[in-house]
Amino acid sequence: MATAKPMQHWLRRLEGSDRPAYLLIADLIAEDLRTGRLGAQERLPTLRQLADSLRLNYTTVARAYGEARKRGLIDSRPGMGTYVRGRSPAVPLRGGSGAEMTMNLPPEPEDTALVERLRESARDLMARTDLYALMRYQDFGGSPEDKDAAVQWLRHRLPDCSAERVLVCPGIHSALAALVSQLARPGELVCVESLTYPGIKAIATQLGVQLHALALDDEGPSAADFEQACKTLKPKALYCNPTLLNPTTLTTSKRRREALADIALRYSVPIIEDDAYSMLPREVPPPLALLAPELTYYVTGFSKCLGAGLRTAYVSAPSERQAQRLAGALRATTVMASPVTNALATRWVVDGSAQAMLQAIRNESIARQAMAARHLARHAVQAQPEGFHLWLPLSSSWSTVEFASYLRTQGVGVVASAAFSTDGDPPDAVRICLGGPLTRDDCDAAMRLIADTLDHPLHPHATVM
Repeated sequence: MATAKPMQHWLRRLEGSDRPAYLLIADLIAEDLRTGRLGAQERLPTLRQLADSLRLNYTTVARAYGEARKRGLIDSRPGMGTYVRGRSPAVPLRGGSGAEMTMNLPPEPEDTALVERLRESARDLMARTDLYALMRYQDFGGSPEDKDAAVQWLRHRLPDCSAERVLVCPGIHSALAALVSQLARPGELVCVESLTYPGIKAIATQLGVQLHALALDDEGPSAADFEQACKTLKPKALYCNPTLLNPTTLTTSKRRREALADIALRYSVPIIEDDAYSMLPREVPPPLALLAPELTYYVTGFSKCLGAGLRTAYVSAPSERQAQRLAGALRATTVMASPVTNALATRWVVDGSAQAMLQAIRNESIARQAMAARHLARHAVQAQPEGFHLWLPLSSSWSTVEFASYLRTQGVGVVASAAFSTDGDPPDAVRICLGGPLTRDDCDAAMRLIADTLDHPLHPHATVM
């Protein structure tokens, strides 16, 4: 916006609004940035010029520019004037979500042959299946074919898995909700990592269950903290996300898994093992379900290794009787998993399409993590090559909320650490997802913008949009 450019649209809005002028001007700058009327590094009028154009006093305009600076919208440089802030262009918004790095979604590989394979498999399924049968009520836990496919998939991690102990569920989240409701009553306690999946926090809040935070170190949740809790607090369960922990990407070591399993066995504490990401790495320590099989409910599904819309998950319970009890809890809240969705998941497992998609997502994650590592080489990023999220500690003058809020104004979404904290003391860090509908070019542009924001924290005060 050159100084000679008319300010008529601002003037009209000011004349028609009761909002304080200094706040409305800052709003208008933000609005013009979103619509493209203003661009990064574009020079703004001087205070005197803007005051004359808008028929306002100098003090009001100075206050407006000060508000815009606080929101991270503009920057003033001695001798150079006032400019729209931003060294890199904002990532274009896509359906209102921009570079949506907040939801932890697997990347979508640009592989036309693979997509066509999935389509052809789905077409063949629909052509050969009794559609009326898929639209009827079914017993909870999946058809025999669905359970056989579940066993085939789970045996990558649980070699001794059997169909009698397996339930097919409508997504991991519903399985976790049923497990927490079955194992703990309102007011009772479940042990969790001090940084953990936000969904388990929401479930506990809804059910009135207390979460007890276990400190995290380089090997995983503290075994000493868990044992102390078992001695003094009598927890009803241990919930953990031991592989590629959401959010920190930590994979709990074999030694720590053995220690946690030993404590759980000594104190008879059930384990909910949320292994949503375990299929991504090629090498993973053994699951807790192999170390404490008589206590562990092993939960996994397709939301993090194929796509979040494929709401099929598998639970392997410690025994057939416990599987039946869990089926009752799930039936009460979800009735049943969708037979249509289950049939599609089963087809893709049986014909190898799911494994092919998993491999493609793994390769795509590796490529995107390499981009992130290149752009963020100067920062202490925590990441795993075959995962699709990363954990970014902040050491600059940005606060986590300001950083996340400012990036949101630029069309890039990240999640501040408070969303994952269970001990009330979140670190200065954010989680960034590299997947979802972003292309590699989108991902590269977003990572460049994040790196630039870290390297040039000129005015770390962002508006919450």
